[in-house]
Amino acid sequence: MSTKYNLKTLGPQAAHLVTTLQERRRPVFTLSEAMEITGLKAASARSFMRALVGRGVAARLRPGLFNLIPAELGRDKEYMGNPYVVAREIMGDRDHYISHASAMDIHRMTTQPQLVIYTSSPAAMRKRTILGTEFRFIKCQQARFFGFSEAWVSKQEKVMVSDIERTVLDGLKAPEHCGGITETAKGLWMRRSDIGPQKLVEYALRLNVRAVIGRLGYLMETLEIGTESDFARLREKLGRAYVLLDPMLPAEGKYFAKWRLRLNVSVDEIRAVGHT
Repeated sequence: MSTKYNLKTLGPQAAHLVTTLQERRRPVFTLSEAMEITGLKAASARSFMRALVGRGVAARLRPGLFNLIPAELGRDKEYMGNPYVVAREIMGDRDHYISHASAMDIHRMTTQPQLVIYTSSPAAMRKRTILGTEFRFIKCQQARFFGFSEAWVSKQEKVMVSDIERTVLDGLKAPEHCGGITETAKGLWMRRSDIGPQKLVEYALRLNVRAVIGRLGYLMETLEIGTESDFARLREKLGRAYVLLDPMLPAEGKYFAKWRLRLNVSVDEIRAVGHT
């Protein structure tokens, strides 16, 4: 962390806390960490942190969770910092990964501004809003909890995030969390040179959601990503029922037997993502 504080004006205890957090690269920290660093008991630590928040040294994100405010921002008590780091800290030691539109943002698969931070986890979590940013938590079955790794979201901070292939599949399973099928298709196209078609297929078969398999096969074939062998592997696992290409849109459009889809988004719209 490169932020410079005037440690002489903070007082020895606050200066020690700030310096230690900087050394640990922990701009987002808990009350328990503040207690451990300062040696204060719970009641005294809460009083100490209220004073630091009042002075604009730290911002309170939620009960027991704080963020150091960069000195150059002055007394901005509404500073949150990197929202993906905040999501990581909210999850604590629970299994999780940043997902859906948020993962698309991290992987440069979208040009849309992100107003909601999505995190997937086997743990059930309620959505919450912190300093105007909404954090949503998507329940993921343990058997389907795969396809993620650490990624840098700043010069100092890493978070767990779905890899590109898993990000695509999450977008096909729940397009409402990614801006719709067209946005997912656009992300697939934007990172097509970095995507492994066989890995996409393996993930889809492991996820074993027939709607996802049909949507993936259709997009890969339409955008000419992958081979006939890839498409054939997906078609083997298709069900008989038809599903909407985009479940966010009205149930209309022609039926496409090859991928068991009802095409409520035109093929021209999907192909157009390759020209945007």
